[in-house]
Amino acid sequence: MGKMNENKPDNSQNLACIFCRKDDDCPNKYGEKKTYEKWNFSVHYYCLLMSSGIWQRGKEEEGVYGFLVEDIRKEVNRASKLKCTICKKTGASIGCVVPKCKRSYHLPCGLQKECIFQFTGNFASFCWKHRPVQVITSNKYRDTFQCTICLEYIEPIPTYNILLSPCCKNAWFHRDCLQVQAINAGVYFFRCTLCNNTDIFQKEMLRMGIHIPEKDASWELEENAYQELLQSHDRCDVRRCHCKKGRDYNEPNSKWEVKRCQCCGSSGTHLACSTLQSLEQNWECLECRRITYNSDFRKATKHPLANSTNVAVTDCLLEESSPKLPRQSAGGQHKELLRLKQEVQLSSTPCPSMKESCLTQRQGSKFRRDISTILVELGFQIKKKAKKLCINKANVWRSALEQFQSQKFNPSYTIEVVYVSENDNFGREHPGSKQEFLSLLMQHLETSSLFEGSLSKNLTLNSQALKENLYYEAGKMLAISLVHGGPSPGFFSETLFNCLAYGPENTLPSLADVSDFDVAQIIIKINTAATMNSLNSVINECSSYLEFIGCLRLLATLSDKYMLVKDILFYHVIQRVQAPFESFKQGLKTLGVLEKIQTYPEVFYNILCRKPETLSAKNLSDLFTVHGLPDVQTLRFWKSYLQAVEDGKSATTMEDILIFATGCRSVPPAGFKPPPSIECLHMDFPIGNKCSNNLALPITNTYKMFQENMDFTIKDTLRLEKEEGSRSLPWTLNASSNEEMLL
Repeated sequence: MGKMNENKPDNSQNLACIFCRKDDDCPNKYGEKKTYEKWNFSVHYYCLLMSSGIWQRGKEEEGVYGFLVEDIRKEVNRASKLKCTICKKTGASIGCVVPKCKRSYHLPCGLQKECIFQFTGNFASFCWKHRPVQVITSNKYRDTFQCTICLEYIEPIPTYNILLSPCCKNAWFHRDCLQVQAINAGVYFFRCTLCNNTDIFQKEMLRMGIHIPEKDASWELEENAYQELLQSHDRCDVRRCHCKKGRDYNEPNSKWEVKRCQCCGSSGTHLACSTLQSLEQNWECLECRRITYNSDFRKATKHPLANSTNVAVTDCLLEESSPKLPRQSAGGQHKELLRLKQEVQLSSTPCPSMKESCLTQRQGSKFRRDISTILVELGFQIKKKAKKLCINKANVWRSALEQFQSQKFNPSYTIEVVYVSENDNFGREHPGSKQEFLSLLMQHLETSSLFEGSLSKNLTLNSQALKENLYYEAGKMLAISLVHGGPSPGFFSETLFNCLAYGPENTLPSLADVSDFDVAQIIIKINTAATMNSLNSVINECSSYLEFIGCLRLLATLSDKYMLVKDILFYHVIQRVQAPFESFKQGLKTLGVLEKIQTYPEVFYNILCRKPETLSAKNLSDLFTVHGLPDVQTLRFWKSYLQAVEDGKSATTMEDILIFATGCRSVPPAGFKPPPSIECLHMDFPIGNKCSNNLALPITNTYKMFQENMDFTIKDTLRLEKEEGSRSLPWTLNASSNEEMLL
């Protein structure tokens, strides 16, 4: 028997395949290539199997894989008289099995032309015109699916390179991925990646030309393949390890015991380094939080700080009194803080490993998960059973809080809103818009004392709010609003978002996160100190405060100031508000929202940290569909009116029109339900129905009358609603008493 020589000379190593005449050695495409010095030829395994005029007449150990050498030479001689339909060269040993088809080709040419070779039965070959295809009974697939092996996105259309599982309607594969999987898994382990079906799956894959070798899986043949599973990870891997004895220190039954990631088990953290109270608490490493989705997350530009002196800077962030610098007036503080912040630029990014991971993800909007799709999926939890919420429109926050804290409230029930008035002695209920209610609730939440900052907001430290569990309720309200079709908050700071998505231990706050003027001034003075003398002078000046927060230390070099600044920032922005943050995070777990934020951070970043884009005339026109009998002139007036509003030639704004018709200032991430509509009616003034998102346009004789009536009605209606809502302003924190009160 001819035997492959492991140490063949170069001339034998470079022998081309006797059938296809290529010297390529690519087992996944052409099968194993063997060179037989005794007979002076090389052959690809697949070229031999698929040749049409040869049969395995010998035993497995005879000749080449049971094919006798004299039969191989006869087949080569036969093929030398046949010209390849594709490359036009002789030696085409493979022919299409369809009787009337006369096409012949080499195996590599056939693969290039997308022919199918069946490695089963009589080892049939089909040309590109007669190859078997997969047929789908429904065309209701969404735009893209992931290949369940490589997780790359593909269009769900069966082609030569894209195959569908016969047993799972949502399992799609690349042909190349399946072939590599089959070669590695072998006949005993090759199965559907979703349902583990073997028989139906293998039969279909063989029909579609996937070679499934009769061998054990490659991982079963590797010696000591699972040896590492016997080892456990005992090291702290978080960015900021606080253990003085090092990352490898692990003391059981103490705060320095190492907790492993509940998903992968290959990363760990000391309990104290991730603020865990016990081993029973769940903890996931950064990689596992993000592994289910490859994002193209990019850090957005910081929102510019307000330049108006009307925006007050919170001057009471620490509950305990601490020695600080002399205070200035609120307006003076704000102007000075803006000036100082412009002088110093401090980093505000996730940790380097997270940033690197974020910036190396798949490109192209085609492959992004759409936020509306994610929220619609979360909305599948909502039951048809309705829960009626009685809301006092003059005090949305407090009445919503009472409803949400009720034991009978279930966030998975459908929400029905009715408005009530405490001045109505008859207790009458008026139908309300759910989306309007959620929009008003988010506005109140943004201006509440639970958050601080001008545009991008962080959590405050408020003992009374903690006592009343308001941070938890705020997180729950945000989660309910997103899932039930409410607006996007858009006021989170990057630091707050990064803490939620990636964990506080992987977040670096910046000076922009500090709203307390005195703390910001201390940080700036330390950071801008040019000499050791000036640095020591600043530290001595604020030593009481530094000692109070645990950051007082002896600095050996001038560069040590940067680590001191980072520690002060981390304490003030993150560590100080640890209790509110944990409570807020628990609230966001409602309906699975926090889990989705951590899975798709780049998508949720856009709705949690950014305000929606300003509506254009075209966007608003496309948003509304026409119901009822259209009036051509009125619809023309409507489009002209929208253009006039966009050009600033009207007393109203695009936002005013949307509020008037739907109760929302912007389009919710999950879209409107029902979709907004317009209709033309014979009346003098427009009517907005927020429950049905309907805008009735007045039919007028002239455009001037149409615009005047629209402007007057919309502005007057919104003014009256604003006056009604201003009877109860959002509750704020009294800096002197540290208690909430209604203004």
